[in-house]
Amino acid sequence: MRDLFFALYLRDLKLAMRRRIEALLPIAFFVVAASLFPLGVGPEPQMLRQIGPGIVWVCALLAAMLSVSQLYAGDHADGSLEQMLLSGHSAVVVAAARSAAHWTVTGLPLVAAAPLFGLMFDLHRDAIATLVVSLLLGTPTLSLLGAVGAALTLGLRSAGVLVILLVLPLAVPALIFGSGAVAAVDAGQSAGGHFSILGALLIVTALTAPVATAAALRISVE
Repeated sequence: MRDLFFALYLRDLKLAMRRRIEALLPIAFFVVAASLFPLGVGPEPQMLRQIGPGIVWVCALLAAMLSVSQLYAGDHADGSLEQMLLSGHSAVVVAAARSAAHWTVTGLPLVAAAPLFGLMFDLHRDAIATLVVSLLLGTPTLSLLGAVGAALTLGLRSAGVLVILLVLPLAVPALIFGSGAVAAVDAGQSAGGHFSILGALLIVTALTAPVATAAALRISVE
């Protein structure tokens, strides 16, 4: 299982590197969208500190949804997804590896860029560190949930819109507690409770989302 996971994970990373434009599109969207808000609302530091965490989290969520609709579309179109499922390999491992690769390509760069946007929104050092940790705990949840939505809408028209409608309600708790952790630290409170809930969401999603994705993939290829 471990060898299969890493083989599929590395394969997806290599495919993403061959399609650099598609891989960079969500990151570019995140950077542009988050950068426009300070220009729109003005340079008032207090206002920027209040809205900054929520803006970063919303942009991260939308950036993740921008690429997740194509998560299985290429393999489904060329028949390789069906071959993976018919070869006897665990569909759960396939789903887990694809979600991990999606987070590495899309979510991890967003986490790395978070300190820059923390400075842009005039957050202090502790708030920036909290923002990074909250994204590190929350963005894998977005990738896992997005994989479920991508599998459920595989082969359907307007799949991108359907994925957003399916995933956004499920991602709201991560959005609330992720931005709430930064707001708590900015108010002089502890973010431990928010981190605990984000961690619990990640554990529950990691245990259930690959199973749900695997079941949806089997239905889609039948």
